[in-house]
Amino acid sequence: MFEPPRRGQQPEFDLEGAMRGAGSSVKRVLQQIGGGGVRALVLALLALGVVVWLASGTYTVGPREQAALRFFGEFQETQGPGLHWYWPGPIGKVKTVDVDVTRSMELGYFTSPSGMTSDVGVEALMITGDLNIVNVQLVVQYKIADLEKYLFRVDDPGEVIRGIGRGNPEGRTLKDATEAALRQIVGQRTIDDILVEKREEVEGRTQELIQQILDSYQTGIQVTTVSLQTVRPPDAVRAAFDDVVNARVDQQSRTNEAKAYEQYQIPRADGQAQQIVQAAEAFRAERIARATGEAARFLSVLEEYQKSREVTRQRLYLEAMEDILPGVTKYILASEGGGNLLQFLPLDRGGEATP
Repeated sequence: MFEPPRRGQQPEFDLEGAMRGAGSSVKRVLQQIGGGGVRALVLALLALGVVVWLASGTYTVGPREQAALRFFGEFQETQGPGLHWYWPGPIGKVKTVDVDVTRSMELGYFTSPSGMTSDVGVEALMITGDLNIVNVQLVVQYKIADLEKYLFRVDDPGEVIRGIGRGNPEGRTLKDATEAALRQIVGQRTIDDILVEKREEVEGRTQELIQQILDSYQTGIQVTTVSLQTVRPPDAVRAAFDDVVNARVDQQSRTNEAKAYEQYQIPRADGQAQQIVQAAEAFRAERIARATGEAARFLSVLEEYQKSREVTRQRLYLEAMEDILPGVTKYILASEGGGNLLQFLPLDRGGEATP
C-alpha cells in the first residue's frame, strides 16, 4: 500500500528499480527490431551526433570584434563581423576578440579594481640627462592592430600585480617596452624639459620609440596615446623644485605680459607715425600746389604786362586799392561843405565833424 510522504519529508527515489525498468524496455525494443534494426539505429544516432557536432561550429562576430580561426592548433585566418561557421572542436577553434576597444596600461603606478592607486617606485624613478632624479608616471593607450600577431607571436608571462594573465603581449612585454623607451627619452633630456618646457615633445618621442619596440617584437599592438600623468622630483627636494617651477611660471607670465604690451604699443606708434607722415605729405602737396599756382599766376600777369604795360599797371593798381581801401578809414571832402579840412580835425575822432 502506497503511503504519501509526510510534510517536510522528500519522497524516496528507487534508482535501481528505474534502471532495471529502462534496461528491460531497451531489451524489448532491440528484440522487436532485430539485428539489422540495431545497426540502423546506431547509424542514425551517429548521424544525429555528427549533425549536432557540425551545427556547433556556428558562431557570431560582433561589429567591434574579429575572430581568429585555428585548424588543429595552427592559425588559418581572421573573420570580421557577422554569422560564420567553422570546424568545431577539437578540429577547429575560434577565438573572438574586441579589437576596436581602447585599452590602457599604467607605468609608475597602478589602479586596483576598487579604484585605489598605488605608486610603483621601481618603475617611476628615473635619471635625467643632467643627472637629476625624477618621478615619472604615465599612461599608454593602445589598440589591437593585428590579431594574429597579438594572439600567437608573443608568449608573455603576464603580470600578477595588474591582473594580466599569461599569453598576450600586453603584460610584461608592453610594460617593459614602455619603461625602456621612457627611460631612454628621459635620460636624453634635462629635468626642466620633462617638468615644464617640453612635455609634449617627450610624450611624442616616447610614443614613437614604444611603437618601434613593439613592432620589432611583432606584438600586433598599435599605440594611440602616451600621456605623462605626474612628473615630480623626489620627496626630499620637492619643495625646492616647486619654488623653481613657480619662479619659471612667474617669469613666463611677466614675459607674456611684456609681449602683450609690446604688441599693443607698436601698432599705435606705427599708426601715429603714419598719421604724421600723411599730414606732412598733405602739407607739402598743398604748399607745392599753392606755389605752383602763384608762379603760374605771376607768369601770366608778366606775360600780359609785357604785352600792354600801361593797362596792366593800371589794373594791378586798382586791384591793390581794392585790397587796401576796405580796411582804411576814408575822409571825403565835398565842395558843398566848403572844402575846409578844419571841420575834420582832430582826425582821431573817427570821422566826427567839428562843430
